[in-house]
Amino acid sequence: MTWLKGVFWDVDGTLANTEMEGHRPAFNRAFADLGLAINWEPELYADLLSIPGGMRRVQWYASSRGISLTEAQLNAIRDRKRVHYTALARSGAVSLRPGVHRLLKQFKKAGIRQWIVTSSGSASVDALLDSTPDLRTMFQGVVTSDDVEEGKPSPQGYRCALDRSCLSVDRAIAIEDSEAGLGAALAAGLPCLLTPSPWDHGLKERFSEAIAVFDHLGEAGDAAPQFSGPPCRDGMVTLEYMQTLGPTSG
Repeated sequence: MTWLKGVFWDVDGTLANTEMEGHRPAFNRAFADLGLAINWEPELYADLLSIPGGMRRVQWYASSRGISLTEAQLNAIRDRKRVHYTALARSGAVSLRPGVHRLLKQFKKAGIRQWIVTSSGSASVDALLDSTPDLRTMFQGVVTSDDVEEGKPSPQGYRCALDRSCLSVDRAIAIEDSEAGLGAALAAGLPCLLTPSPWDHGLKERFSEAIAVFDHLGEAGDAAPQFSGPPCRDGMVTLEYMQTLGPTSG
């Protein structure tokens, strides 16, 4: 009997390439809508991702450039950005990371319960789930920033998901891409498999805290480089491999 009964998935950078393909262009379109002289190129946005939360990035960047934004302007940026992100995600512009859809289907077939735990809002998650025909059916539940008072690295989201799913920490695992996500999972008592985002420079120093670390989850013909954890055959993270990460009975 497999020890694994549940998997908690992060969204941004873990399930999908949302940051560069969705959030960045959505912010830029929102800035343009409002006549603001702000445009985030990929390299700049990668640096800004060290700041948790999209609107916190806006406020920090504006302050650093001497741009004064009123509360009304910040609210307008948030609202316009949501409109553009939703359109981008639903159009299919945001791609799932390698191996994600394959592993989602494998877990579903095996009866593994799957939940989303993210610091993004519910509207962003809904847009992504609507982008692929069967994506929403893979999950039994979703916990977003709308459900908790504090985002990651606070463990509130994971604790909420554990409570709602009735899963125990010794029967579940989190899949994350960031230092904040790793910290949140560990603080909730969950083992964490990492597929690191390239812009999270502080995460490398914490690889030893994860149960395994891969560049991505792997596809046929696209083996995932592995940085730590039990050896993975063919460079593809599978349910069989996940079973090697915890107790095999009980």
